[in-house]
This record gives sequence, structure tokens and C-alpha cells, in this order.
Amino acid sequence: MRAPPFQLLQIDHVVLRVRDIAAMEAFYCDVLGCNVERRQEQIGLVQLRAGNSLIDLVDVAGKIGRMGGAAPAAEGRNMDHLCLRADPFDRDAIVAHLQAHGVRISEFGVRYGAEGEGPSQYLFDLEGNMVELKGPPDEVPIDTASSTGGT
Repeated sequence: MRAPPFQLLQIDHVVLRVRDIAAMEAFYCDVLGCNVERRQEQIGLVQLRAGNSLIDLVDVAGKIGRMGGAAPAAEGRNMDHLCLRADPFDRDAIVAHLQAHGVRISEFGVRYGAEGEGPSQYLFDLEGNMVELKGPPDEVPIDTASSTGGT
């Protein structure tokens, strides 16, 4: 079998279909630190810079959004979750920041990501999309840390 003629480097962008584009823009910019990179009002699109990646917000009532059917709701998601690499990763500071913004916080754990096992905090944006803030990889894999014989 032949290998693809390319290498995947990172997540380029994620597209979220949203009901309230202004509120979602404020959430991703004010709470998570994204910046507006580009707007295409005629098609209902706002592109947000998230480090090396983009998060595209598409208004479900806009030209592109209408092509996707009904708006996201409890019975139908527009995505499972979006994972954003966060640095530095100070869980207490992150949770305090999220709580100060009234964000619904979910599970914390150590999960595998693009850089390996590391800390991970789940939360939900204003429209119920799950977002994962991912920290750096642990130097010692979490499943072997307890078997190293440390005191």
C-alpha cells in the first residue's frame, strides 16, 4: 500500500454550526483567548485564530449554515468535541477563570492527544459544544508512574 503524498501536521480548523454567532464569538475570544482573523458576513462566517489553528463559526441561519440542516440541539450535535492545546496548563487557574465566566465545567483527567498523555479539562461552550483544554504531555506515562518504585 502506498503512503499518502503528504504528512498531516496539526488540526487546521474546526467548523461549528451555531445559533448565536455573536455570543459564540465572545465566548471563544473572551473566555478562551481566540482572536477574530476574518469575517465573511455575506455567508455567515467568522474565523477565529486559535494558535496555529482556526475555529470557524458558521451561523445556522446564514448561507453555509442553512446547508447543514437543523440547528444543533440535545438530539443532534454539530460535533463531538473540539480539543485546544493550552499552555501553560495550571488546572486551578484554568478552572477559576472558567468559573469566573460562568462556564459549565465537566470532567478533568489525563488523556491522550497529539503530543501524548497529559492533563485535560472538559468544558462546554454557550451552545453545548464540548471543548477540551489539553496540557503538555507528561514526562512519565501516567500508567507507569505508580510502578516506578518511588517513595
